[in-house]
Amino acid sequence: MNAINRRATLWPWSRRHLVVGLTFLACIVAYTDRVNISVAVVAMADQYHWSPVEKGRILSSFFVGYFFFMFVAGVAAAYFGGKRVLGWSVFAWSVFTLLTPLAAAVSMKALIAARIGMGIGEAAMFPAAYEVFARWVPLPERARAAARMLSGIPVGTVLGLAGAGWLVQRASWPAAFYTFGVAGLLWVAVWFRQVENDPANDPRVGPEERALLAGASAGTAAMSVAGVCKVLFSKPVAGIAFAHFAVTWSLYVLLSWLPSYFRDIQHLSIASAGLYSAAPWLSMFAASNLAAIAADRMIERGAPIERTRKLIQCGSLVATGGLLLLLQLANTPLLAVSLLCVTAAALGCSWAGFAPGMLDVAPRHGAVLYGFSNTFATLPGIFGVYITGWLVGASGGYESAFALNAGVSIAGAILFALLFRVAPQAKR
Repeated sequence: MNAINRRATLWPWSRRHLVVGLTFLACIVAYTDRVNISVAVVAMADQYHWSPVEKGRILSSFFVGYFFFMFVAGVAAAYFGGKRVLGWSVFAWSVFTLLTPLAAAVSMKALIAARIGMGIGEAAMFPAAYEVFARWVPLPERARAAARMLSGIPVGTVLGLAGAGWLVQRASWPAAFYTFGVAGLLWVAVWFRQVENDPANDPRVGPEERALLAGASAGTAAMSVAGVCKVLFSKPVAGIAFAHFAVTWSLYVLLSWLPSYFRDIQHLSIASAGLYSAAPWLSMFAASNLAAIAADRMIERGAPIERTRKLIQCGSLVATGGLLLLLQLANTPLLAVSLLCVTAAALGCSWAGFAPGMLDVAPRHGAVLYGFSNTFATLPGIFGVYITGWLVGASGGYESAFALNAGVSIAGAILFALLFRVAPQAKR
């Protein structure tokens, strides 16, 4: 039995299912590495005597690299191929994760540089994964593929927060970076071993996948700048970008402020606040995958693609906004966590809306499109989290912050409904 056949016995799925499964694991690794510093920074600040302003500068530096390299990463994935760019992306951010303790010991500037480097590495993950999906995943499975990968966000968040807390308590804060950094390098080894081989000789590649690959290869010509710009500045892409922005506004606010909400408003201990904060992410994971399955089955049974994407995306954002407005009525921790679980579940459903919509609109430019859209969707990580903190401090509560969040969600739903169209903006 040759090496490829031996590997096929280890992975009994088709090639596309293997690829989607590994991108899901990559997303988990990305978010464990992204959030572990939010736990470790408490011990790091005590050791290095950082002020709150210095802590904020360190935590936000990741988004500098992430924001400014996002579109470049999309172009790189389209030019060099998502398979290669994804592997080196995980390698790069894992190395910077491993270097974080050393950088912190050297200087504040070295640590900020390491966090910026990590942001640059992670910027390439989503665009590269979309380029891979465009080549490997047929239309009836794209919602499931996109949602399955993105459902690694809540899983990675929970594992990163809980795992980092356990490692900091049982070992030391550098252990949180060493452990997750090594996990990323192990993923890289598996990725290149399982995926970096000739599809023509891989028994896991079925006839449907071969046809899809042949079509993608036939259409892989040099990208026309004018053609790409026509796609990026079209109305359907504007609808996707508005919806993407609205989704990440809620995502980053919940990611950053849930523990504080449970501690300040529901008066839970820090440990209990962390436990309650994990529940919404688990509900998001379940709902995102169920919504994707439902979306793909609707399309398989003849439902129009455009109507399906709009129904799920707009329903998700309107429900998210309405539930956030209801949250001010929660007068017990149990009621609050129940509402937040439903809110997070509604938000997770959006990954079966705008996310596969990128491949519906322009599959050949999916990597560039995701890099373009996610550049704007990164802004809530910088400004949305800050504005939320300002509103909480000015008002003494979370009502105005959640009301603003609800307004952003509903505006995103309206704009997506008005602008999104499935008619291809580029040759399929």
